[in-house]
Amino acid sequence: MTLLKGLGTGLCVIVLCLLVAPNVKADQWDRKTVVTFSEPVEIPGIGVNVLPAGTYVFKVMDAATDRHTVQIYNQDETRLITTVLAIPNYRIKPTEKTVITFSERPAGEPQALKAWFYPGRECGDQFVYGRARAIILAKETNETILSTPAPLETATPEVLATAPVEAVTPAGETVATAVVVEPPPPAQVAVVEPPVAVAPAAPLPKTASQLPLIGLLGLFSLGGGFVLLSFLRRIA
Repeated sequence: MTLLKGLGTGLCVIVLCLLVAPNVKADQWDRKTVVTFSEPVEIPGIGVNVLPAGTYVFKVMDAATDRHTVQIYNQDETRLITTVLAIPNYRIKPTEKTVITFSERPAGEPQALKAWFYPGRECGDQFVYGRARAIILAKETNETILSTPAPLETATPEVLATAPVEAVTPAGETVATAVVVEPPPPAQVAVVEPPVAVAPAAPLPKTASQLPLIGLLGLFSLGGGFVLLSFLRRIA
């Protein structure tokens, strides 16, 4: 599976200890998460390229079926820092804590933000870089990176909503996004067994006439009467 293979290469760093306890309300539609980075982090998105060490708020602004728009705010949410394009990515088992992954870069360079998984959800967000930057990151990290030809430096959320998304290999080749992101699991279809046809019960056979039985009971009654009459005569 593509996500698991990426994690297995050792080129991704999963960061849990750097996170402030996130808001984990299960039905929170915007998936608000408070994140603290202990060192600078490279991010894609409109305008900004690097987040200095500090605390930030991640929110999903729009969650369409084939792409998500993620907004990153400062700690008190008074300033929108950037808007990032992301593609849904799936994992086998959700976790109770926020998981953020990075593409590991050479020493001295900020780690590149790769994916974000909200607590309790199987579906996360794989971030999309501008094509020129994605080519450099793919070569440096030896990973395939999601990219878009849209100019992220001057793009708007409306542009991100329709921008084409592809992936770039370490060799600079363009491939399908399915090489990077894990598709959703197949829908579980309930199998309904057809009702079993039950043959109607055979009618009970008709019993013979009860007249012989009635006659037999009459004879027993008559015989009993004679016995009782004989007994009464003896004691009279």
